[in-house]
Amino acid sequence: MRCGDFKTSYAADMTIFESGSARIMLGLFLGALFTLPLYTPGYLLDIINRIGIAVIGAVGLNILTGFTGQISLGNAAFMAIGAFSSGYLATRFGLPFYFCIPLAGLITAFSGMFVGIPSLRIKGLYLAMATLAAHFIVEFIITKWESVTGGVNGLSIPIPKLGSFAIDSDARLFVLIFVIAVMAVLFAKNLFRSKAGKAFIAIRDQAISAEVMGVNLLKYKLLSFGISSFYVGVAGALIAYQAKIISPETFPVTVAIDYLGMIIIGGLGSILGSIYGAIFITLLPELLRMGTSALSGSFPELVNKLAAMKELVFGLLVIIFLIFEPAGMAARWHSIKNYWKLYPFSH
Repeated sequence: MRCGDFKTSYAADMTIFESGSARIMLGLFLGALFTLPLYTPGYLLDIINRIGIAVIGAVGLNILTGFTGQISLGNAAFMAIGAFSSGYLATRFGLPFYFCIPLAGLITAFSGMFVGIPSLRIKGLYLAMATLAAHFIVEFIITKWESVTGGVNGLSIPIPKLGSFAIDSDARLFVLIFVIAVMAVLFAKNLFRSKAGKAFIAIRDQAISAEVMGVNLLKYKLLSFGISSFYVGVAGALIAYQAKIISPETFPVTVAIDYLGMIIIGGLGSILGSIYGAIFITLLPELLRMGTSALSGSFPELVNKLAAMKELVFGLLVIIFLIFEPAGMAARWHSIKNYWKLYPFSH
């Protein structure tokens, strides 16, 4: 009977799947996931698509903030760069989506690395303020550079096509979004088995010690900004294809706060936590809307207070998680799983 988690080699310690059954369960889950468009209503499928996009963006932010320890409030700006880059490439040059999305990610990655240059000298709240300043700079450029972004009028995004096959429905977008999301999660999971991923964690835990051990702080901090921004730029490009019309108002600074909340509630430094946080924060306004709609007959004023309730509940949840579960939902899931794995020898 298995009553512990013991590894006898470095390779065993670094493996993603602990057993063959874990691979089978993942395969069954992915198989069930990709059958959702067959029986899921359109509105619910739209929410699921937004969850998939949020997963990509949250994983990207967690790479930078959770794993490397670099606080960033520029997520909304990087999403905007990815969205408008893909839109411009599609409308101006007529490039297909399978070129626009990765190119938008690369453009965002270079932008993120440029914004990350001050990270060698500043950290913590100072770096957060620098990335927040970058958000307002990007917002100003997007608003004024009308020939590229359309300015305040925004930009219309053409329907993505694969040859003559148009990805013009939520069901077809679902496949595109979740194929990219699965690839993004698997890459991130493997990233932290590599030298670069270990360097990111070393910088987060103790930057001075990491530098003494030979870790090039500038190189790996910029690399973390680049990889994180690539993820966020891809998420922004997918938002553009889903929304079909984007403008500066699509990416307010509150989007960056939402994504920061995702990785705090889900779990800093956890890929699984990014997924949990993305699901939770994306579903939160929908659950509040359902609750207020159910009570609207008895309390009609609740409908008008939905937006304020969302902000209130969001703030309360962040405080509650910081106090009672600072490691996030992923840590709670691991505690529950380990309890039953070792039961009845859990103590």
